[in-house]
Amino acid sequence: MATLIAPSNHSPVEDAEAIRNAFKGWGADDKAIIAILGHRNVYQRQEIRKAYEELFQEDLIKRLESEISGDFERAMFRWMLEPADRDAVLANVAIRNGNKDYHAVAEIACVLSAEELLAVRRAYHNRYKRSLEEDVAAHTTGLHRQLLVGLVTSFRYEGDEINAKLAQTEANILHEAVQEKKGIYEEVIRILTTRSKTQLVATFNRYKDEHGISISKKLLDETSDDFQKTMHTAIRCINDHKKYYEKVLRNAIKKFGTDEDGLSRVIVTRAEKDLREIQELYYKRNSVHLEDAISKEISGDYKKFILTVLGKQD
Repeated sequence: MATLIAPSNHSPVEDAEAIRNAFKGWGADDKAIIAILGHRNVYQRQEIRKAYEELFQEDLIKRLESEISGDFERAMFRWMLEPADRDAVLANVAIRNGNKDYHAVAEIACVLSAEELLAVRRAYHNRYKRSLEEDVAAHTTGLHRQLLVGLVTSFRYEGDEINAKLAQTEANILHEAVQEKKGIYEEVIRILTTRSKTQLVATFNRYKDEHGISISKKLLDETSDDFQKTMHTAIRCINDHKKYYEKVLRNAIKKFGTDEDGLSRVIVTRAEKDLREIQELYYKRNSVHLEDAISKEISGDYKKFILTVLGKQD
């Protein structure tokens, strides 16, 4: 379930005019901006963007970038983009960071449906005039490159059919690669990048049944290089992306100084999908409500915006 609280009816023109008024004077009226945009769904936000441009002959996103700043501006920028375009930006940021941490790319490739991922690839091409796989390949090497390129170019079957015999066979392959360290990672890449998510979950379940531990937990001791870290992220996202996102939030909040990028990424991308369930998982895991934990770590307009999207701020 979503956390976003948006009206069933709204006037894009009135919203655009109210936002324009919020820009007048010395400094923007951030409270007014949050009150409007923090309570509009993706379709309503795109209507506001269109109305604003028609009324005032300027791009609302660019104007917002000039009026607000810091973590608030970055979160609002991502919030205002269409989902596919937003994911394209998130992927590009992960690639450009140069820290060899491509978890956001793996998230996008493994959480989205086949059609959604295809839309992201189109959006990436339109925005950057290069393909997503081209940029991924240019910044990675070896097995890591093979895995990431395979994930971002995958077009998985999305039916519910499961081949139990195949699940057993491929669970054994995963075990040999991870436990026995037999170096058959090309087979692991083939499995992770071509099988349907339903089939992969069956394979992961067979692994756990056979060996008494989930493959993701087994990989915790093995994630020493970029390839193994990305493999771990991919498996967790395919197996249970809500639990994965709960951990991203937990790590973002617990990190010294707070990881605002990770926090914003999850809140903004999941607020209209399943953030309510992620909130519930967070409470079960930490005995603290997510909004309370966030409130202690961030401040100002950024805090107001995040809490609004979480459905906890007027």
